[in-house]
Amino acid sequence: MKLYVKLLAATAMTMTMATAASAEKWDMPMAYPATNYHSENGAAFAKCVTDGTSGNLEIVTHPGGSLFSGNDIKRAVQTGQAQIGERLLSAHANENPLFGVDSIPFLATSFEDSDKLWTAAKDSVAGALDEQNLVLVYSVMWPPQGFYFKKEVNSAADMSGIKFRAYNAATARIAELAGMTPVQIEAAELSQALATGVAEAFISSGSTGVDSKVWESLTHFYDVQAWLPRNSIFVNKDSFNALDDATKATIMECGAKAAADGEAKAQSLTAEYLKTLADNGMQVQGPSDQLKSDLQGFGATMTEEWLESAGDTGKTIVDAYKAM
Repeated sequence: MKLYVKLLAATAMTMTMATAASAEKWDMPMAYPATNYHSENGAAFAKCVTDGTSGNLEIVTHPGGSLFSGNDIKRAVQTGQAQIGERLLSAHANENPLFGVDSIPFLATSFEDSDKLWTAAKDSVAGALDEQNLVLVYSVMWPPQGFYFKKEVNSAADMSGIKFRAYNAATARIAELAGMTPVQIEAAELSQALATGVAEAFISSGSTGVDSKVWESLTHFYDVQAWLPRNSIFVNKDSFNALDDATKATIMECGAKAAADGEAKAQSLTAEYLKTLADNGMQVQGPSDQLKSDLQGFGATMTEEWLESAGDTGKTIVDAYKAM
């Protein structure tokens, strides 16, 4: 009997050691603060995968650019320095214009339209990522984008000469069209850039404004609802292909849940963010007729430029979106 018990114990220990040996840990760099809803949603996704695989695949998030800066995350995942990561893909539209489909000004300006545009574009974006050794898992939009300034702005002429924080090709192009000077600044460095005058204005969602406490440096927010850019979560393809089918399925199932949860959170927080800006002394308002007209002109120009750069694939996406 004692021998039998010893054999059972040895078998249990062997199984435990085998499970521990097969368990895998993935690091997931993220660019935004831990308190940002994208980061919180990413943490929930990571827990979903860890729990869903009974700990055989543990995903650990690293928010706030603590592991890799925002600009370095995509390359880190492509090259296997990190197995999974989150990135604002439009920041890489210079690599492939399809990555900037969510940042075409005034094309998709509501949550509903953002979903339609993503439905039309998702497969093409996933294909472009696949060519770069990446597997798309899920994507979540930011709230509609608006302009932050430290003065009243009623037309494009009022923007001339302003140092404008750019986070992707679209924001840099808007700066150029308005006669502003684009300055590339990641979200983690935004507060300091505003405080020191390196940047004097930017376009983003209410979320970024609250995260960065922009009321400490700026005074006006114009809710122009230019577009709803997306953060995307992707996995190194080699790491993904090395997983068993059940683990792959768990990642994708948790990703689908995170996409739905993230969008619901973005919608619920949109008005709350703008209220927080106003409660902290910022003037929150819509654009003047002249500013709206000027911006729509920029949007028309940038849409044509994007369609030219994205070719037939881009035209197919926009046509499919408009037909929905």
